[in-house]
Amino acid sequence: MFASTQTNHPLTGVDETTAKLSRKGVLDAAVNRLRGAGLRITQPRISILETLLKVGRPASIEQIHDSLKPSSCDLVTVYRCLGAFEQLGLVRRSFLPNGTALYEMHLGGDHRYHVICKESKAVEEIDAETAAELRSAIQRVERTLQERGYADVSHVVEFFGVAGPKPRGAANVTIARARS
Repeated sequence: MFASTQTNHPLTGVDETTAKLSRKGVLDAAVNRLRGAGLRITQPRISILETLLKVGRPASIEQIHDSLKPSSCDLVTVYRCLGAFEQLGLVRRSFLPNGTALYEMHLGGDHRYHVICKESKAVEEIDAETAAELRSAIQRVERTLQERGYADVSHVVEFFGVAGPKPRGAANVTIARARS
């Protein structure tokens, strides 16, 4: 797992043993969701889920495939599995400025928002306070749309910018470097 000082990540501030147990619980919940949808529990699906948990950040399909053991599965299987996982709500998709899709585990709970540097492609999670304000505003918009008769309302919010120098004393929360 990549080092991170973000405070709102579910595995932050726990020792490695607790983190492994937490990842196992998330993996078990994901497997249960696959079973509930009538999908078979295959070794490639388990390997992809484990990789998503281990990476712990948005990653491209190629990055996920490269992180798998060579004999786990081919690239096409990763594409198909991530498509199925997204339909079941196991993963969320976000995008780099060039359109490359990034995937991260998502079993419900609060939406996580990121800002992506246009130059370095570094992905940084938005702080908890700002994310809470954003969630509140989005919920108001979704409620308004539902009141107007829209059903199954969802959203995609992406932030892009060029990272400048960090303010003095700011925590380093860079969690990924994605390939172009």
